[in-house]
Amino acid sequence: MATPTVAAFTDTYLPTVNGVTYTVKSWREAWESRGHTMDLVYPKASDYDPGSGEYPVRSVRFPFYEGYRLGAPQVPEGVADADIVHAHTPFGVGLSGLRLARSNDLPLVASYHTPTGEYAEYISFNGRVERTVRRWARSYERWFFGRADLVIAPSERAREHILNDIGIDTDVAVVANGVDTDQFRPVDTDAFRERYDIGDGPVIGYTGRHGYEKCLSDILAAADGMDVTVLFGGDGPAREDLQARAETLDLDVRFLGFLDREELPAFYSTLDVFAFPSPVETQGLVALEANACGTPVVGVDSGALSDTIVDDGTGYRYPQGDIEAFREQLERALAERERLSQSCLDRRERLSVDHSVDRLEELYESVQADTEAIPIT
Repeated sequence: MATPTVAAFTDTYLPTVNGVTYTVKSWREAWESRGHTMDLVYPKASDYDPGSGEYPVRSVRFPFYEGYRLGAPQVPEGVADADIVHAHTPFGVGLSGLRLARSNDLPLVASYHTPTGEYAEYISFNGRVERTVRRWARSYERWFFGRADLVIAPSERAREHILNDIGIDTDVAVVANGVDTDQFRPVDTDAFRERYDIGDGPVIGYTGRHGYEKCLSDILAAADGMDVTVLFGGDGPAREDLQARAETLDLDVRFLGFLDREELPAFYSTLDVFAFPSPVETQGLVALEANACGTPVVGVDSGALSDTIVDDGTGYRYPQGDIEAFREQLERALAERERLSQSCLDRRERLSVDHSVDRLEELYESVQADTEAIPIT
């Protein structure tokens, strides 16, 4: 059987930089480096020029979530000859992928990147509305993912959520997002430390979207009273409140803003511990990037981080909302940094994007064979 041509549909892509964008981009690059074809449909942004095989569609800014755009549900002619449709979103552009698959009797693979209901507070003005939005989100996810021939989850915990909480009968396979281990590795940090005036003392930090749902204020609460420097890379709607809170503490806190991906290995290598209190992750890609750089992670024992963080191996977990336990685990990881770092490095190869795309190729070929044997009705 020939390797299938894939048409991928996503609502999140460049110039927006986040975990979904990175995964879509890195999987596509790895797929095409093998001589295969993966075209990409995504919402058009005025400050990004499409490359070969990229098909931007008309879009408007989503008013409730910074950096997110709503793409028009249209199927560009250039992707009409696909063998498999891969939707990385259940909304907007993802609906175009569903339409292409059903109108051409093509297999539909759908990735579950984000628990939609966790973002209900962004479009809700009181608790009753938020609960209604969460219920609607769950029903919609059940409708969309239930129409896929295969759903891909980035972790076992996300797979359990899809099967048990969303409640679909579709097959669900786990494929880790993967990390570019050529880029994410331990590097010299002298230039980075000098650029941001970071001393030689212990450093903890986080990089990624500053969203309220990620509970980043817990980092400040846990670090308060510790003799550490706290670094925040990235940006988002919660940043202003985080900065205001930091100003009330006797704590060295630096907000570095958005960091180019080229800077991230030095950022992770500078940290003694990566702090990750977010309970809404479907995998927690930044935790794996930190581990690939030899940096242990202390994160909440909730969501995908319960699987991503190997307790006493690549870091430590703590109960959600328990600030004292968060602080104790940070101190423990700092004290055991050398041992944990080596443990992280020993696991690098299994984190690679190529390892993930090997599995993705197997799944594509399997779902294509299944749908050719049993026509979609």
